Amino acid sequence: MVTDGETIVYCSVCMADTPSDPSDFFPMSVHYQERLSAAGRTSGGFFKREGRAKDHEVLVCRLIDRPLRPTMPKGFYYETQILSWVFSYDGIHSPDCVAVTAAGIAMALSEVPNKQTIAGVRIGMINDQFVVNPTTEQMEDSELDLMMAGTDSAILMIEGFCDFLTEEKLLQAVETGQVAIREICKAIDVLVQTCGKKKMVEAINLPPAELYRHVEDISGDELVKALQIKEKIPRRKALSALEEKVIMILSEQGYVSKDELSGPIENLADIVEEEDEDEVIEDGEVDEGDVHIKPVSRKPHRQLFSEVDVKLVFKEVSSKYLRRRIVEGEKRSDGRSACELRPINSQCGILPRAHGSALFTRGETQALAVVTLGDYQMAQRIDTLVDTEESKSFYLQYTFPPSSVGEVGRTGAPNRREIGHGMLAERALEPVLPAEVDFPYTIRVESTITESNGSSSMASVCGGCLALQDAGVPIKFPVAGIAMGLVLDTQEFGGDGTPLILSDITGSEDASGDMDLKVAGNEHGISAFQMDIKVVGITLPVMEQALLQARDGRKHILNEMLKCSPPPCKALSPHAPVIHVMKVKPNKVNLIIGSGGRTIKSILEETGVYAIDARDDGTVKITARDMESLEKSKNIITNLTMVPKVGEIFRNCEIKTIAPYGAFVEIAPGREGLCHISELSSSWLAKAEDAYKVGDRIDVKLIEINDKGQLRLSCKALLPDANQEPGSIKQQTSSSVKEKVVYKDDIIKMTTRRSRRKKEVEPSAAENATPKTLENSTADSP
Repeated sequence: MVTDGETIVYCSVCMADTPSDPSDFFPMSVHYQERLSAAGRTSGGFFKREGRAKDHEVLVCRLIDRPLRPTMPKGFYYETQILSWVFSYDGIHSPDCVAVTAAGIAMALSEVPNKQTIAGVRIGMINDQFVVNPTTEQMEDSELDLMMAGTDSAILMIEGFCDFLTEEKLLQAVETGQVAIREICKAIDVLVQTCGKKKMVEAINLPPAELYRHVEDISGDELVKALQIKEKIPRRKALSALEEKVIMILSEQGYVSKDELSGPIENLADIVEEEDEDEVIEDGEVDEGDVHIKPVSRKPHRQLFSEVDVKLVFKEVSSKYLRRRIVEGEKRSDGRSACELRPINSQCGILPRAHGSALFTRGETQALAVVTLGDYQMAQRIDTLVDTEESKSFYLQYTFPPSSVGEVGRTGAPNRREIGHGMLAERALEPVLPAEVDFPYTIRVESTITESNGSSSMASVCGGCLALQDAGVPIKFPVAGIAMGLVLDTQEFGGDGTPLILSDITGSEDASGDMDLKVAGNEHGISAFQMDIKVVGITLPVMEQALLQARDGRKHILNEMLKCSPPPCKALSPHAPVIHVMKVKPNKVNLIIGSGGRTIKSILEETGVYAIDARDDGTVKITARDMESLEKSKNIITNLTMVPKVGEIFRNCEIKTIAPYGAFVEIAPGREGLCHISELSSSWLAKAEDAYKVGDRIDVKLIEINDKGQLRLSCKALLPDANQEPGSIKQQTSSSVKEKVVYKDDIIKMTTRRSRRKKEVEPSAAENATPKTLENSTADSP
């Protein structure tokens, strides 16, 4: 168990008894779960226990998995499972960075022969100062959320988002985190020396050394030609055919090395001596004079290898040849140089009924991004350890179908990769969204990868940005994303030893390279980032070079996005709903809802609006199909929540109910007051029915508001003289309107979108309104 404050994370490591078949990745699985009991809660479901992993837990699993995988040695194939649970949560110290360190400690203490110890930390930036493992309260004011893991000497993983910090600032944050990680790793090493288990080094099973030479002998020339094919699918087919050929020779037919074939081979019949068929052996003895030599063939011996070993070696040899081609020839598989990007093409508005759409293509990677605008009911609910209802008004969902890579596979719920890539693109786009005061919509972005050859998550950032503009979302400025690669040991392939940074990597360069660094932002700063390392860490100078080269790449992509044809519409789609946010006094919200929701239901039926969201703080959000229904519902709500003043006159008001003691008059939709029988006429009335009936319209004056908020009206106070007949004051015309003064305090105010990291309150337009604006305002509820 690892603790931070009163937050406690338990982590265990378990291995299978026998090794599994080798695969592309070390067979390791990570499970992370936040127990609701850690925060003193229980599930609201029928079974009262945690079930399917939430998206947040999946993201933490990826944070744990990515730094551990590079530390595992080649040839270790025992399936390993890491289980991590949050058993206590104090609401102050975040458990995710603690879980990364706990997993590193558990692996270091276990028998798994990992190479180095890892630890994880979170870095925030508050008032331009970096904070290691900040509290949840401190993170609300932080401009940076950086999760990183590494060893005592190198960096293995970074992930996070920031408010367009410069590359220099991000590097300073990483350096601060590296110092903290180094101290934690030293403490873990001391613990391992005390109670660590002996590592299972003998379990490492590498392919035979000569197999590498045999695979190169068989496939060398053809492998070079296959890697020169620019298109992904033909290149993949050529490599697959070559792999099958190598497997057949080495695992089925056997292989004779070139060295053995170079010498003369004699015929077996020439070297076999005929044995004496008449020889008789008595008493089990052989005459000492007889020499018996067993014939030995000089035919070259064919070597056979397991298919699994051949596949692993062929993959390593292919990666070696690809890296050598990049370093020696300074040309990649598609002919580009190290800093060169693939051709970019983009189109907007290709889906006529969608609120916003864009098709972004970069080389052989293509993303179709679709934006949908909706009301509060479309917001995504978030279930966390804290017992509060949270929701997101902006979210991005990423889909990676098997067809995007020319394969057949199962489709269904999003896997961990899709959740992780979607969150990365979402974090990249969120900082450029407008405040809810300016754009009170729930925004959903769907990114479907139609073709993939590397960097599909960054294509989702570019396509999502264009789709947002096409939907009429007033973003602050465009953003783009790029994926960077690395060939670290260039001296092995004839280079000068300087790490080679690759811009806009493809799928094969990602698989064969040493790094996958995704960076999103604009030309001035970074909004989101993620780095995976396939070697045991990189240094800060290498990361600095990669970040600076990524900035140049983003500038190029942003310029290409400006050439989008057709360009983004930048206007609200006619198919999108119309949303208006208004502010009323909190004690008036019940008047809008009504008993059992009757009032709000009647407004929906009468006006035809989609939804009305009335919250306890006085915020009212109206979602309508058009402006006409919106204005109608807004006027009803304004009248319902208005604060009438004693002395106000209301004309052409309908009598809703007649009682023995007076008449109930509706002075505004949903607002009624009692006009006592003594106030209906200047003369005496035995009963109200003698002068009026339900449906009649009269003018009334507000003469009193009691402690309960009930209104007392008078018709008599408006009569010119006491002798006028009651019937003469009936108003049959519908053109007259109530007389009401609009006060400055009655102007509506708009709400603001809650920032993910920093709470900001923006002044509403009403606070800066002029007297002329106040008089012309149509939204005048208090």
